[in-house]
Amino acid sequence: MPTSDRTPEVYAKLGVKPIINAQSWITMLGGSLMRPEVLRAMDEAATAFVDLEELTRAGGQVVARATGSEAGLVVAGASAGNVLMAAAAMTGTDRAKVDQLPDTTGMPNELLMFKGGRNSYDKSFVTAGAKIVEFGSMGGARSYHLEAAINEDTVGLAWVVAPFQNYPFPLEEAIEICHARNIPVLVDAAAEVPPVDNLTRFTKIGADMVTFSGGKGIGGPQNAGLLAGKKDLIDAAFLHMFNLGSGTVGIGRPSKVTKETLVGMTTALELFVESDHEATWAGWRERANHIVGRLTNIPGLHVVLEDGDINRQGPQAVIYQESDWRGPSFAEVRKQLTDGEPSIRVGGGGYKGEINIVLVNVQPGEEVIIADRLEDILRG
Repeated sequence: MPTSDRTPEVYAKLGVKPIINAQSWITMLGGSLMRPEVLRAMDEAATAFVDLEELTRAGGQVVARATGSEAGLVVAGASAGNVLMAAAAMTGTDRAKVDQLPDTTGMPNELLMFKGGRNSYDKSFVTAGAKIVEFGSMGGARSYHLEAAINEDTVGLAWVVAPFQNYPFPLEEAIEICHARNIPVLVDAAAEVPPVDNLTRFTKIGADMVTFSGGKGIGGPQNAGLLAGKKDLIDAAFLHMFNLGSGTVGIGRPSKVTKETLVGMTTALELFVESDHEATWAGWRERANHIVGRLTNIPGLHVVLEDGDINRQGPQAVIYQESDWRGPSFAEVRKQLTDGEPSIRVGGGGYKGEINIVLVNVQPGEEVIIADRLEDILRG
């Protein structure tokens, strides 16, 4: 049953109505939906007490296996993973330095980032006390720009992987440059799963740490994420989360998760790895094709199925304006979709200000509602 056909009682009590999410796994629309197996695992986890250190290490082994890394952790989202990566790179397992953060007096704290790759989320690196030092320009960079930026205060290179992200050169080249100078490479790959191969891709090419969102394509709790990498760096991140044996609380304390969240995340991760990803992709493609078929032959519009584009999260129905389009602006189309009943949220602005319908969270039957509404607005 489409989520738009019912209002769960917990939302009805608060006066909040469900929406149709055709905009992707974004946080502000609730991430993704957890499978029944994940919810059952979380319910069961809530029935007993456990040693959280032991559980965290056990969950980390699940993360390590899934990512092909030496070690791993379940953390409170990818932003928390960024905080811990920066902190681990600055302190290692030196407990005095761990206790000192975010004060970095007397210790190296410069984290390199490509200027054209800066984004609103990189504040999470600064939270740990790191200072971001840019290399290159908004338009690009060469390898020698990165080489020249490395100095005695450099603790790591932060590299963001995301749809429509600007890269100066291949990540593999950056890793080679940094490793020649004993500089770790920290990868923010929050929304890069699926495809499932991305879970192991960054470790295989040599990244020292990588973080993923757990509540997007993997289907875990929205307040969870994965952190994977070299054992010494993961051990350092662990100290920032728990600071066992120390009299202070680490900078990564907000990055820890509850026993229920950890069990839910590891359950979702194992289910995701074992899933039939081709069948999932085919379901998205079928729904996208339904929408494309309903919206073809509208004068002034070019409506296509885009499948396989690395900047698209799965097969999508994409609507482009032609020069002779005389209908409502796409901003007005989005407003009408948002203001309707049920409210429909769609993507846009990727290449040419288009409207793109992201199918990853569209439930069976909701593609018909989306097509009906768009046809009314665009043909009218």
